[in-house]
Amino acid sequence: MDFDQTITFLATDDLEATAHFYEEMLGLEMALDQGTCRIYRVASGGFLGFCERSDAPEPDGVIATFVTDEVDDAHEELVARGVDVEQPPAYNDEYDIYHCFLRDPNGYLLEIQRFEDPAWPAV
Repeated sequence: MDFDQTITFLATDDLEATAHFYEEMLGLEMALDQGTCRIYRVASGGFLGFCERSDAPEPDGVIATFVTDEVDDAHEELVARGVDVEQPPAYNDEYDIYHCFLRDPNGYLLEIQRFEDPAWPAV
């Protein structure tokens, strides 16, 4: 199989707060507004979508990871925008990554990371 894009959809009980966070705090481009669902471009073929649901499940165990070489710059920009960062940038020797963590308004855990392992197939 050959796929061109990926979209991960997550539920939210507050689409407006979610839209504000992903558009204003993370600076993601909205690719499509479907009314009760909004899809954001994260990378050229990678998207993150949120659909408003009054019965949105708890976000336990969900981690959305954004990969960039500029972890420190992203961290500084998020802090400047008033985003609470749960874990500042640090090296994780178990996975050979450099990363930080924050949460979105829904409680989803977001990771911003850089692979240090040269075996990672970055584009």
